[in-house]
Amino acid sequence: MTTTPAPDREAARSARPTTPSTPTTTPRIRSRSERWVIILLLAPTLIGMGVFTLLPIVGSLALAFFHWDLLSTPQFAGVDNFIALGADATVRTAFLNTIVFVLIAVTLQLSLAMFLAVMVQSRMPDWLRLFFRSTFFFPLVLSAAGVSIFMSYLFNEQFGVVNWMLGLVGIPNVPWLTTPTGAAAVVIFVFVWQNFGFSFLILLGGIASIPKELYEAAEIDGARGWGAFKNVTFPLVSPSLLVASVTAMIMALQVFDQPYVLTRGGPGDSTRSAVMVVFEAAFQRLEFGLASAAGLVLMLIIMLITWAQFRLSRRFVFYQ
Repeated sequence: MTTTPAPDREAARSARPTTPSTPTTTPRIRSRSERWVIILLLAPTLIGMGVFTLLPIVGSLALAFFHWDLLSTPQFAGVDNFIALGADATVRTAFLNTIVFVLIAVTLQLSLAMFLAVMVQSRMPDWLRLFFRSTFFFPLVLSAAGVSIFMSYLFNEQFGVVNWMLGLVGIPNVPWLTTPTGAAAVVIFVFVWQNFGFSFLILLGGIASIPKELYEAAEIDGARGWGAFKNVTFPLVSPSLLVASVTAMIMALQVFDQPYVLTRGGPGDSTRSAVMVVFEAAFQRLEFGLASAAGLVLMLIIMLITWAQFRLSRRFVFYQ
């Protein structure tokens, strides 16, 4: 048995073709003048974010620990504002209303958006699909206050179109906005009608990205209709569903326009929301410290729910 001498191995190694090194693509700032140009271009955005976003957030967090009526000098209050929030039955009712509202409204919104997205993505002419996309998204671009005013006329007990149509089939007038159940139902309906278009577009994009070969393979295995939706559509659209659920949850927790315009939080406190508590404390009673404390509590609830959604997504979201 013979072995290759060491000089021969070195010669063979040196004779191998060498792979050309990949050129560095990282952009380099060549001069001080270029750095100043970059700083000047970014300065308006950074200053705007600092003045109109970061500074109000920090100020609101600090204000939650003070008593301030906008006219006198702020007085340090410690955690008194948070204790006052917990002792106020109206505040507790408003936060409970918000949680119940979120559970019902987000469930309806995502269910409706998923159903319509599946229907629109099924076989139909392209022009009809484009029509449905535009129609379902249109309510989202409308003013929430304007929509709520319009809906208040539609659901008016005396002269509303809804009661008129129900009267045609023999149903007596329904006190939509003057009873707790009716008012809550109208607020949820208006919110879902106006906001489901955003979830619809997210889910529609997710369904459109599913390869058709998977449906063909599922059909060969006997999975059609509900079976194809359960085993193909739902698992593969779950990342889009997570995004839609997080955004819908955050929007629902901040609901304000619909209950304020339609019912002013009534009858009683049946439709009062957490953001209405913030608004009334700040701009009706000039209790800015209490309002900031309520806003801070709401922000913590939003962060907690969003964190829980992402934690649960590890079990229910399927990434390809």
